[in-house]
Amino acid sequence: MGAFIGRRLLQSALTVVAVSALVFTFMTVAGDPAILLLPPEAGTAELERFRHELGLDRPALLRYVTFMTKFWYSDAVRSFRYSDPLLPLILGHLRWTLVLAAAAMTLGLALALPLGAWAARRHGRVADVLIRLVAVVGESVPSFVTAILLMYWLAVQVPILPVAGLGWSHAILPVATLTLFQLAVLLRLLRSELLEVLGQDYVRTARSKGVGEAMILARHALRNALIPVVAMAGLLLNGLVVGAVVVEPIFAWPGLGWLLVQSVFARDYPVVVGGATIAAVLVALVNLGVDVLQVWIDPRIRTA
Repeated sequence: MGAFIGRRLLQSALTVVAVSALVFTFMTVAGDPAILLLPPEAGTAELERFRHELGLDRPALLRYVTFMTKFWYSDAVRSFRYSDPLLPLILGHLRWTLVLAAAAMTLGLALALPLGAWAARRHGRVADVLIRLVAVVGESVPSFVTAILLMYWLAVQVPILPVAGLGWSHAILPVATLTLFQLAVLLRLLRSELLEVLGQDYVRTARSKGVGEAMILARHALRNALIPVVAMAGLLLNGLVVGAVVVEPIFAWPGLGWLLVQSVFARDYPVVVGGATIAAVLVALVNLGVDVLQVWIDPRIRTA
């Protein structure tokens, strides 16, 4: 297991470096941030002086190496737009993205597990058809459409929830938007996996011995069916961080996605590169956690 984790950490480190380099290159060629940050009447001399203060007159490779070595510990690496130390700024917004992601994933799993098991046990019945219909709708509708519809229904037509802002009541609409897709994917996957497992020989043997359906489901079928569900949950959790770029600006939720969108328009490349780097680290850690959890659920999975 130690060698397995070591290899995964090395792969994760290389992935983080590749992501940060690609984003840095994209932001470098996207345009000059000094033009946006200074007033239109600024002259050439003032632009050159401002570029020198930001370090934009140095070679791109040197700027990237300096950024990646100092970003993790030095307050000297700052946002162009906010002039705040970069890492505390990003982590301060990231915590609100993690609040949405954790709430959406927890709620999605809490609903998908019982509903998926219930649909599998009632295969072909009305309840199964209705659950599958809801799941298909949840997977088909884009997140931004869901966000706009929920906002229209619950904040405009029936104003029982706030449209935007920061707080527990403000989190209901973005969490509901993110949860719907997670629920739909996990529910359909768990249902299909349970149907396959419940048709295996060892399940039929357990039934022939008089073991009850609830015990078969809990002790035999569910654990085997959870292996692909855990892998998908990890992918969806990663997608929640990426999906925040779409959902957070709609509800003005000040998470990492909202910060990145604002920074892209302002060409605040330290924030964009730093945010993408932190997101890549988070995704790598989630993937590692999913791999370890899969091995714990089923030790037969090779860790090679």
